[in-house]
Amino acid sequence: MEDKQRKQKYYYDPETLSYRKVTKKPFKKLLQFFLFFLASATAGMFFFFFLNQAGVVRNTNEIVLQRELENYKRDYRDFQNRLDRTVEALENLRQRDNEVYRLYFEMDPIAEEQYYAGFGGVNRYKKYEGFSNSELVKEVAKNLDVIEKALVNQSRSLDDIAEMLPKRKEYLEAIPTIQPVMNENLRRMASGYGWRSDPFTKVRKYHYGMDFSAPVGTPIFATGNGIVTRADQRASGLGKHIRIDHGFGYVTLYGHLSKYNVRKGQKVKRGDIIGYVGNTGRSLGSHLHYEVFKNGKHVNPIDFYAGTLSAEDYEILQQRAELYNQSLD
Repeated sequence: MEDKQRKQKYYYDPETLSYRKVTKKPFKKLLQFFLFFLASATAGMFFFFFLNQAGVVRNTNEIVLQRELENYKRDYRDFQNRLDRTVEALENLRQRDNEVYRLYFEMDPIAEEQYYAGFGGVNRYKKYEGFSNSELVKEVAKNLDVIEKALVNQSRSLDDIAEMLPKRKEYLEAIPTIQPVMNENLRRMASGYGWRSDPFTKVRKYHYGMDFSAPVGTPIFATGNGIVTRADQRASGLGKHIRIDHGFGYVTLYGHLSKYNVRKGQKVKRGDIIGYVGNTGRSLGSHLHYEVFKNGKHVNPIDFYAGTLSAEDYEILQQRAELYNQSLD
């Protein structure tokens, strides 16, 4: 009772010259409670906003979004690993294609920069820009484009190989793989492919064929199946000469003949006598000048003899061909 009396507040009323009890009106109490609640709520909101900005607390949506982002990043890493394994498998296929299949058919290999060629010009990936993870998305899109281009190139290569399969026998018979003059008819292998001394000017000059020294009238053989495209004297310095188109990009040339045994447009087979050794044109002595072309470019004829000569004969021929000497034309 005494405690209640102590808590009871009084005020002095000058009109009655006495102390009266202080009584609170219900509305005033309600107003005070509302103001207190409003102040507390405002303070709480500011405090929560501060903690939220500081990353101490997050709402449910943020937590869900963060988890989804982490899942996407994990999925991206897994997807990138799968892309890397796919590129590795494609690279193994490209190497096997070049070193086995295309080599077997004497086809030019596919260069790495051509196989994985990118896309220039217009920015294909602009639509992926402006997002928080744009770089990740662009990287995946680029990798997919590279893989798609590689698959197209590999598919075309396999189509080329499949097209060659039925022609394998025809191809093997067409390649110029034998020596155009028999060994027993040779005086010597006069000059090989490469830099040689010109017999007339003595100037160092590139010799694009092989010179086989032999007596006039020695038979000359077609080195592969094909069609005679020229048998005339209209090529400068070669005198009477023959050209045979073997198909598959191969052409052979035979120069300084004494006479022909074929005519233009005639089909020939490997081992057929097409003409005879002579000394016509720009020539220092009787011999056969022999050249091989692949896709319009000169290649060293000695590279085609390994399968038809014995190992000993091939080694001797190679040693003589590599000597720096004077050509006969």
